[in-house]
Amino acid sequence: MKLLIHLTHGPEAPTQADRAFLIAKTAIKDGHEVSMFLAGSSVQLIKDEYLDSVLGVGVTATEIRNSFNEIIEGGGRIVLSQVSCGARGITDKELEGKKVELGSPSVLVQLTADNDKVITYG
Repeated sequence: MKLLIHLTHGPEAPTQADRAFLIAKTAIKDGHEVSMFLAGSSVQLIKDEYLDSVLGVGVTATEIRNSFNEIIEGGGRIVLSQVSCGARGITDKELEGKKVELGSPSVLVQLTADNDKVITYG
């Protein structure tokens, strides 16, 4: 099954952010094809300071970076809203070395159409 996980929560809502990444990596481990689209505040999670510090509540919580790495290594696709990145000052330097893409609203529309199910954390 092809899944799209759409996340808008960022560092201010660590449990929601953590859960979106947890679901994505779990789906990949279970053999599903996964794409994530990060918009709004969630694009801030790509910054090293947040990848290494954001931690949800609960036994399954880990730093976002661990889940991010598992998603990428498992063949997952992570797209960041180009508009949200611009609005929050996310620079090319912060994206350097990370296997992510920037996408317009039309990319989110296309991902939604191309996937079997959409899970939203917003």
